[in-house]
Amino acid sequence: MRRIARASGTCSAHGALALLALGSWLLGCAGCPAAFSSPAGGPDGTAPRGGEPPAELVRPGERHLRNLRQLTFGGENAEAYFSFDGTRLVFQSTRPPFACDQIFVMGLEGGTPRLVSTGKGRTTCAYFLPDGQRVLYASTHLDSPDCPPPPDRSRGYVWPVYSGYDLFIATADQPAAVRLTDTPGYDAEATVSPRGDRIVFTSMRDGDLELYSMRLDGSELRRLTHEVGYDGGAFYSPDGSRIVYRRSRFDSEAEVAEYRELLAQGKVRPGKLEIWVMDADGSNKRQVTDFGAASFCPFFHPDGERIIFSSNLHEPRSRNFELYLIRVDGTGLERVTFSEEFDGFPMFSPDGTRLVFCSNRNAARPGETNVFVADWVE
Repeated sequence: MRRIARASGTCSAHGALALLALGSWLLGCAGCPAAFSSPAGGPDGTAPRGGEPPAELVRPGERHLRNLRQLTFGGENAEAYFSFDGTRLVFQSTRPPFACDQIFVMGLEGGTPRLVSTGKGRTTCAYFLPDGQRVLYASTHLDSPDCPPPPDRSRGYVWPVYSGYDLFIATADQPAAVRLTDTPGYDAEATVSPRGDRIVFTSMRDGDLELYSMRLDGSELRRLTHEVGYDGGAFYSPDGSRIVYRRSRFDSEAEVAEYRELLAQGKVRPGKLEIWVMDADGSNKRQVTDFGAASFCPFFHPDGERIIFSSNLHEPRSRNFELYLIRVDGTGLERVTFSEEFDGFPMFSPDGTRLVFCSNRNAARPGETNVFVADWVE
């Protein structure tokens, strides 16, 4: 859930203020502020005319990244994911005239994105279907055409869990949202298996934030997780046989009690998330990380044996999130980015030659989050 320098699931959990601003995106890619303007970019968030990205986008130590390119310029852009053929990206963004996140599609060359969602309510966590024309995403627009209010943070920092979220499918060339879920409560953070047969998503339909899978038409629903806590931000392995996801970590009964209390109010407190892996049917669950930090946005490396994810594990109280690689057995931890700014939402292209991620690097204003794509080097 779906994002801290600015800005709920796959994730909504979710710069210099990154944890504060991207918190709702970290949760399930669910939230962003209304402001979008930036002197470094055009009003639609594309590159300014005549502008050239700086040569130093790749930081020292980022040996896996080559030919790093910035695709959006200004505002809040996140959760950028490849189409099945690797030629386009779908992502969420707050940009005029919209007051909160909507879903857009663009090519790998950047340029002006195309609106896919309805322009109403708040949207999050978009993903291409195998045909490359339809897009799956979550939206609150049937609950209300207005942006939902931010959560009450009088008792500390929390992420919102908007009950108005349901899953929809639209066509990239002709938006017409078709509703896929209609149960009360949160349904979001949906991604599609590389096999093209099933969707995995997070839902509160049974009272807790659990993972479910179903066929692309919404049939054959299966509950995959049953443990107390937030399970979300799930992605399939390259062969579709496994699922990687983030899961709440509780170190005391008091933390469990607080989780339940906040969830009843439509809120979750971030801070401790671990990466887990399970078989696609929900069996054989095993914990990958044990850092006691906020680790999220996991995605399988093309070899199926490593996972890339975003974490503040180098300094758990820090708002600086970086990308890391780790083997599925929890060994071989390697830091990928060294930007001293927020780096998150990584995804490999289907052929494994590129990595897309979102970052606060090269921001013209504090809190801007943009989409970047790089050639991946082993």
